[in-house]
Amino acid sequence: MLAWFLFVSLLLITTLNYKQMIFWLRNFFKPADFHQEKITGDEYKQKYNKLRWSVFLSATFGYGLYYVCRLSLNVIKKPLINGGYLTESQLGIIGSGLFFSYAIGKLLNGFLADRSNIQKFMAAGLLVSALINLALGFTSSFIIFALLWGINGWFQSMGPTPAIISITRWFSNKERGTYYGFFSASHNIGEATTFIVTALLVTTFGWQWGFWGAGILGLIGVVLISIFLHDSPQSKGLPSVAEFKNDFATVSTANKSVGATQLEVLKNPFIWILALSSAFMYVSRYAINSWGILFLETHKGYTTLLASSIISVSSISGIVGNIISGLISDKFFKGKRNMPALIFGVLNAISLTIFLLTPPGYFWIDTLSMVLFGLAIGVLICFLGGLMAVDIASKKAAGTAVGIVGIASYIGAAIQDIVSGSLIQKNKTIVDGIVHYNFTQISFLWIGAATISFLLALLVWKAKAKD
Repeated sequence: MLAWFLFVSLLLITTLNYKQMIFWLRNFFKPADFHQEKITGDEYKQKYNKLRWSVFLSATFGYGLYYVCRLSLNVIKKPLINGGYLTESQLGIIGSGLFFSYAIGKLLNGFLADRSNIQKFMAAGLLVSALINLALGFTSSFIIFALLWGINGWFQSMGPTPAIISITRWFSNKERGTYYGFFSASHNIGEATTFIVTALLVTTFGWQWGFWGAGILGLIGVVLISIFLHDSPQSKGLPSVAEFKNDFATVSTANKSVGATQLEVLKNPFIWILALSSAFMYVSRYAINSWGILFLETHKGYTTLLASSIISVSSISGIVGNIISGLISDKFFKGKRNMPALIFGVLNAISLTIFLLTPPGYFWIDTLSMVLFGLAIGVLICFLGGLMAVDIASKKAAGTAVGIVGIASYIGAAIQDIVSGSLIQKNKTIVDGIVHYNFTQISFLWIGAATISFLLALLVWKAKAKD
């Protein structure tokens, strides 16, 4: 009943006078005004550093809680299948609905975030996503699942771009890689919370609590973002971070408008190559996120909690990958990301091969493969998933660059979910009442995607950074 109420409410909202709605939204989300009087002296440095940490931590943990509201379904798949509520193909369609709407939303919201108050923008998306999770705990209807999970994808796309923009606005070129690497741990914080906390709730109280628990955590994230995330240094009476750190890029776009820089990003072939490389990386990433638990349960005989624990290892090691990604590129490659992207791209393909082709009964090999996989994906999410695009795009159009990479990435993830769900169901057999799955075809599909990803990344070497 709550699910229907939420859906009807959203439908009614969209039927309001669209001119009044657009006027209200533009005013609500407009960027915070720049303060004319700037803070100087010792107070200026102290306030700048305090606000930088506030922005960094709220963006990191806030976006981590976005992930909890996005991945809740992945832990609940087997209980839904076993209970006869949904089939593998239906789950694939539901999952792809989120990815498709997320992909389109990430591109459009990338444009909007460049022109919005990122604090309000990010908080609003997580609020709706949390409410959708709470509603899904009250229904098992395929149609309602598909509709609400698709809507969830759109509002989920309001999270990453403002978080990344906050990093570009508050941290300079020479330090951005390091902080972006730490920020990228937000993915893994959310994944680990989902695969441990959500799995525990589902195992203890039933599948509905997978959604309810995620919704409650999402609401906590809304409060966190609303209090501690800030739109820009200038809105707090501070100069730009380039002035604060005396760190100006070699190619300046200071005299260009936002629209002109966004168009420039759209015409940049390096951005599109990175987008395609990231798309294939996301095929491998979400193959494990979406189907890894089911693979371990059905192919290797693990329990739901143990399978979730093994997959959660990749999330924890991914935090290490996030952290070392920026440190390695900033300290050892002078801010260049190409070589480490290649190294960890190869590692991604190798770890998937070990995980998928090792026969059942080798717990420690399965766990080690997830350690390596998480490490590789942690680095690649940071580089291919955003930082390399942000480096070569104007900071005025950082959201646009992230949006282009995002739409390609999640279209790849969506196609993966449909194809994977279909192949898993197609290769399912029942013998003496026992269900058996054959993952041979799908394993080579996932490994092949990881290989294509790092080959494409080889094509991006000569692009230059911009302000």
